[in-house]
Amino acid sequence: MPAPRARSCSSSRGDSAGGSAKQARDRKTQAVLPLRGKILNVASAGKDKLTANAQLSDLVQAIGCGTLAQYREEDLRYQRIIIMTDADVDGAHIASLLITFFYRQMPRLIDEGHLFLAVPPLYKLTHGSKSVYARDDAHKEALLKSAFNANAKVEVNRFKGLGEMMPAQLKETTMDPTRRTLLKVVLLADDRDTTADSVERLMGTKAEARFAFISDKAEFASDELLDV
Repeated sequence: MPAPRARSCSSSRGDSAGGSAKQARDRKTQAVLPLRGKILNVASAGKDKLTANAQLSDLVQAIGCGTLAQYREEDLRYQRIIIMTDADVDGAHIASLLITFFYRQMPRLIDEGHLFLAVPPLYKLTHGSKSVYARDDAHKEALLKSAFNANAKVEVNRFKGLGEMMPAQLKETTMDPTRRTLLKVVLLADDRDTTADSVERLMGTKAEARFAFISDKAEFASDELLDV
């Protein structure tokens, strides 16, 4: 019989974020693996670079289920693998690199419903003793209208990253299973070919393919999604 799985393993960015996450976790059910900076882009790296990369080797070892043909779900140590990055463009890029890694090296992890994204807040809104958290600019504007009186002078604090949050805040907003928001990473059966093409164009070695993809999709991007 395989050993019982812990509930979740979170990959968090940076030492400071990892320190806060370790203090915020439930030690009985949650494990945290801090990752420094941006991981290797496996879609554009050769096999030798992938094998030699210490961060990815540590990640594979921590999860326990192996990769590609050696993948075994029964050896998976955690029911949920949760990617937890800063709520900004840089954090989204890191999350994209990690999803690409799992998509290329552990596709069954996604197919079997084990991969998730945490949704940390970007803002803290405070008026008097009342505080609420907003995940992005649109949510912030909605909360300013709905959670406070029209004439209230609301203090708006923008988090620079997970490491800036106190452990209690990180637990309350992002890690407590009764309060957090998780997004499950899924790959729809009808979209597999399109997804494979998009990953190759965006993350692969051909810069011209990436430029063409961005040019084609630029008109659909909202101002909130652009890092300008």
